[in-house]
Parts: sequence; C-alpha cells; structure tokens
Amino acid sequence: MKVGVKILPKNEVLDSQGRAVENTLQHHGHKLSGCRMGRYVVLDLNETEKSRALARATEICEFVLYNPLSETYELEVLP
Repeated sequence: MKVGVKILPKNEVLDSQGRAVENTLQHHGHKLSGCRMGRYVVLDLNETEKSRALARATEICEFVLYNPLSETYELEVLP
C-alpha cells in the first residue's frame, strides 16, 4: 500500500523558500495570498490494511522524515 506524506514548515516558522517563490510569482503578476514550500514523500509499504499502513507511516515519519520542532506532516493513502 502506498502512503503519501506531506511535510510542511509549521506556520510560526519562517519559510524563506516559500517567501522567495511568493515574491517571484507576485513580481510576475500572479496574485496569491501566500506560499509554503515543503516536501512530498511516497512510501510503498508492504501492508494490506489501511490502519496498519498509516500506523507504520506514522512511525517512519516520527523516526526520520520530519522535525517535530519546525515541521508538521499529513498522511494520505494513495490508490
């Protein structure tokens, strides 16, 4: 089963990459309220049950994929 992991900086953390992209887009005439830059990781797990796949993905995220001091993550089961 594949699980997608979206990792973003916490709202209170300065996102310099997101700010740079936002400024560039606005400079070129694109109207937007904000931009946040992060990472997207796809885990291909050897699990068949959704609950077990999500539990394992959570374990992996908390072990190595994200920094709890400055980032958040969300999981989604992929088709």
